[in-house]
Amino acid sequence: MKHAIITGTGLYTPPYSISNDELVAAFNDYVLMFNANNAAAIASGEVEPLQPSSTEFIVKASGIHSRNVVAREGILDPKRMRPFLPERSNDEPGIQCEMSVAAINEALKRAGRKIEEIDGLIVACSNLQRPYPAVSIEVQAAIGMKGFAYDMNVACSSATFGIQAAANAVRLGEAKAVLVVSPEICSAHLNFKDRDSHFIFGDACTAVVVEAEASPNAQKVFDIVGTRLVTQYSNNIRNNFGFLNRLDESGEGKPDKLFVQNGRKVFKEVVPLVSDLIIRHLNDNDIQVGKISRLWLHQANLNMNLLISRKVLGRDASEQESPTILDTYANTSSAGSIIAFHKHHADFEKGDVGVICSFGAGYSAGSVIVRAH
Repeated sequence: MKHAIITGTGLYTPPYSISNDELVAAFNDYVLMFNANNAAAIASGEVEPLQPSSTEFIVKASGIHSRNVVAREGILDPKRMRPFLPERSNDEPGIQCEMSVAAINEALKRAGRKIEEIDGLIVACSNLQRPYPAVSIEVQAAIGMKGFAYDMNVACSSATFGIQAAANAVRLGEAKAVLVVSPEICSAHLNFKDRDSHFIFGDACTAVVVEAEASPNAQKVFDIVGTRLVTQYSNNIRNNFGFLNRLDESGEGKPDKLFVQNGRKVFKEVVPLVSDLIIRHLNDNDIQVGKISRLWLHQANLNMNLLISRKVLGRDASEQESPTILDTYANTSSAGSIIAFHKHHADFEKGDVGVICSFGAGYSAGSVIVRAH
C-alpha cells in the first residue's frame, strides 16, 4: 500500500470583516425595534423581550473578536439581519466554486503542482449551496481537472473526513493526488437575530493537496501518519433546512431552519469525546503525548480548545502548541482546523509531529496525525 502525504494548503479569506462592536450595534438596534414593535405583547407576558448583546459577552463566551464574510451590509442592517447574495444564473460560476478556485490555486502553488497532476477532488463542507450538480464537479470544470470529484458533508468535521477519504484513495492507488476543498459560507446559515449565537460564524475556504509523492518544488511536506474518525448522534447542534421544508408550510421561518445549538451540552459532551479520540489515536500509533509539537484544533470556541488541549497534554498548552485563529476568523466550520494548520506549520522541522482535529455537529470528530517530512 502506498503512503499518503500533505504537500500544500491554500486559504481564501473573504474581503469583508465585521468587528464585534459593529455586530453588536446592529443586533442591539434590532432588539430595540423588536421590543418596540411587540411592546403590548411583552407587557401582557405573551412575548419575552429580547436582551441586548455586548462585545464583552462575545469575547468571554467565545474568544472571537471579528469575522470575515462574503457579504457584509445585509448582516449589519437591523431590518434584514442576514447576508445579501444575489442569485446567479446557471451559466455563472457559483460563489462556492469561486472561493474554491482561489484556495486551490494557493494550495497547488505550495505543493509545486499543476492542475494536470491532480486526478481527484472532494468538496467537503458543512453546507452546500445546492444538492446537484455537485459543487465539486463545478469546481473540477472551473479548474480544468480530469478524473473524479464528489461532495461530502460531515458538518464541522468535513475537512478531516475528506482528508481520510483522499488519503485512502492515494494509498489504494485510485488517485495519485487529491484536493480536499472546504468552501464555508457559515454566515448564510447563522441566525443573526439570536443573542446566543449571532457572533459565532465567519466565512472562509481552505484547500489541501494529498498525494503519494511530493514534487521537488513542494514548500513543506507532511506524512499522514494516521487518520481516525468517530461519530455519535446528537441533536445539540442542528440545522433543519432542506428540500422537505417546502412540503410543510407550518415550519416555514422557524429558527431551527438555521443553525441552533445547546452550547452548554455541546461543551460538556464534545470535550471528552475529542480528548479521548486524540489520546487513543496517538496511543494506537505509539506516539507519546509529550512528543506532540502542535494541536491544530477546530476553531469554534477558545474555552473549549483550552480545555481539550489541557486534557490531551496534561497541562495548559501554549499559544504555539495550540494556535488560535478564531479571534479574527470566528468559527469557519470545517475550514477552521485547516486554517490553523495553514498559518502555523512553517516552523516545523523534520520529524516534528502534530494533530489536525475537527469536531462538531453529528456529533462528528476527525483526527489526522502528521509528521514533518
